[in-house]
Amino acid sequence: MTRHRGVRSLGGVTIVEDHSSTDALTARRFRRMSGMGGHSLPPVDLAGLPPGPKWPVLVQSAGLLRFRHWFHPYLQRKYGDTFTVRLVPGGRPLVFFTKPEHAKEIFAGDPEIFHAGKGNGILGPIMGEHSLLLQDGADHKRARKLLMPAFNGHALREYQSLVTSLAREEIARWESGTEFRSLERMNALTLEVILRVVFGVTDEERLAQLRPRVNATVEVSPAILLGWGYPKLQKYGPWKRTVQNQYALDRLIYAEIRERRTVPDLADRTDVLSRLMLVRGDDGEDALNDMELRDQLVTLLLAGHETTATALSWALYEVGRSPDLLKRTQEAATNGDDDWLDAVLKESMRLHPVIPMVVRTLMKPATIGGIDLPAGATVGPSIIMAHQKSENHPDPNAFQPTRFLKPNGEPQPPAPGTWIPFGGGVRRCIGAGFSLMEGVAVLREVFAAYDVTAVGDDEPKVRNITSVPRRGARIRVTAR
Repeated sequence: MTRHRGVRSLGGVTIVEDHSSTDALTARRFRRMSGMGGHSLPPVDLAGLPPGPKWPVLVQSAGLLRFRHWFHPYLQRKYGDTFTVRLVPGGRPLVFFTKPEHAKEIFAGDPEIFHAGKGNGILGPIMGEHSLLLQDGADHKRARKLLMPAFNGHALREYQSLVTSLAREEIARWESGTEFRSLERMNALTLEVILRVVFGVTDEERLAQLRPRVNATVEVSPAILLGWGYPKLQKYGPWKRTVQNQYALDRLIYAEIRERRTVPDLADRTDVLSRLMLVRGDDGEDALNDMELRDQLVTLLLAGHETTATALSWALYEVGRSPDLLKRTQEAATNGDDDWLDAVLKESMRLHPVIPMVVRTLMKPATIGGIDLPAGATVGPSIIMAHQKSENHPDPNAFQPTRFLKPNGEPQPPAPGTWIPFGGGVRRCIGAGFSLMEGVAVLREVFAAYDVTAVGDDEPKVRNITSVPRRGARIRVTAR
């Protein structure tokens, strides 16, 4: 293998970088994780599965990834509250459930039987085998235990000041009276939050190198994701460019990790990466090696960057469509009513789900909603349908933050299984609290400083595994 060496200066210290070792780790990940994320799945007995379309497997897969906002409601109307879709590679079945009680059953399922990692296998080549989203059983339990301290209440309060500072820096660049795509600005802001608060990168040279590599990773299209089921495609066109970008991003991330381990003030740093480096195993040694740290950082990046940015852009757009909502939200931002801002963000996530579904793969036969399902089948609640059903949310097409508040203005948790943007059970998104904290901080700064008006109509479109505003959720801002 060709050795790639480089010399750079960081804080006055000369660093000699050897890319051959990081490239070998990236190559190993692609070999192991392409296809179904490196997982070996049991064969599936298709007899007795709920009904579903008879279309070719590739067409069903494209429908699920590319046209999800039409596909989920269509299948529910045609086949009822439970239906089956077959996906590449191999036509494996995915059984959808759309009732809250079914979601509760799935989230409460034995994690040794209901494996979430295998259901997320399509992301394996990018996230890596140590990703919290791809692990199951004892491995997942260990990783979650190690990561949890970096996302507890104390840690979130320490992150909040930096998030607020970054939000102020962003909105200070907005010119009063201008129109722009709020999604672009929110993506730029949440990227800075990830790089500075999660990755802990402060070196401007490395930040400049990371930004385009991260954006290229986030903007992977559904066609690229489908192509992971056919590893030979990685030698061609956009699949090849995606692989090349991953090599370049990995070099930057591994360099940051290795340099961070040497800094004298590691114990005083409060970013997520530094906190994870300080976690120790039972033997007193580092609990997470460089590869594990890389995989968890990329997972946090993909799970927390565009998802939060999209929820924020929809929130700005929806509040900007109603003078009454704008007035109420500005009052909350001025008076420190974070419960209202939190409700605005949650209603944005309900009306415009960023992720379409939550999935588990059955390692043994299981019964859900009275339906006997075989080992190897993948099952999951449809987030789209859970959030759209009028039984769950009256007048579901209206933007009403009061759904999440009691009459006295205190928080009102939604009924179980009806609001599930972060999944549920032992697999609930570990960064849920971080995302809500970040979103509230950003909304507070925006609405304390500006009048916001939505410009034109918008609708969701699929970018990769996420859905975003097709026209970028355009807004006009005017200084208050």
